[in-house]
Amino acid sequence: MVQAPSRRDRVRAATIEEIKDTARQLLVEEGPDAVSLRAIGRAMGMTAPAIYRYFGSREDLLQHVVGDIFTEIAADIHASIVRAAEASGGDMSAKLIAACQAFRSWALAHRPEFGLLFGTPLPGLEALHDKPASDVVAECAGKFSLEFLTLFFELWSRHPFPVPADEEIDPGLLAQLIRYRDALGADLPAGSVLIFLRCWVRLYGMVSLEVFGHLHFALDDPAALFDYTLAELAALLGLGSPSPFGLGQPSALAPGAAPQP
Repeated sequence: MVQAPSRRDRVRAATIEEIKDTARQLLVEEGPDAVSLRAIGRAMGMTAPAIYRYFGSREDLLQHVVGDIFTEIAADIHASIVRAAEASGGDMSAKLIAACQAFRSWALAHRPEFGLLFGTPLPGLEALHDKPASDVVAECAGKFSLEFLTLFFELWSRHPFPVPADEEIDPGLLAQLIRYRDALGADLPAGSVLIFLRCWVRLYGMVSLEVFGHLHFALDDPAALFDYTLAELAALLGLGSPSPFGLGQPSALAPGAAPQP
């Protein structure tokens, strides 16, 4: 029989969550320089030294905040994939669209957090991007990565697609792909790993450009351009012509929606 947590444990867990929530709010609303233990304590009616009972340092606290954000985005992507699978009968194109759209939607709704996780380190937070990452950040970032990796593994197992042979890949790049594949413990040809990375670069690059406002020189609304990016990913993954991705039909790619026939 599992013993219920004591009142003391519940109070401590609630305080930890409040500290992290307060730190994230300060980060989003006022920037990293505003995130100090003193400021957090002031907002919560605590003293800064009291926070050390829960986190060993400001950096320790921020690492847990980053971990929570990675967990949040992973959960959003997973939920979108599940909804798309249920609506489409498990169609891989629908699940791919859902995952990519969920990533973009979350990023646009959480620009400061996206910058913290995926952009140039914010001033004062460079240590969070140092290698090796802390255990808590690495574990939670792994949850995010696993959503896309699992989708890719499923696609490869159900619908293998043409990939470059080893001899067609630059030797230096091939060695790196094999090292990455072995680190994943994946039974995949190196060429498929290359395709996975090419897909991620296109998706991440498109989302980053939009989040950081680097497409404003040409576009007021890059949504349709994102549709073209999805079509390019479909071609790389052997999912057929761009037409299932609703080019020219933005509503077909609404977050969580299944592709139009």
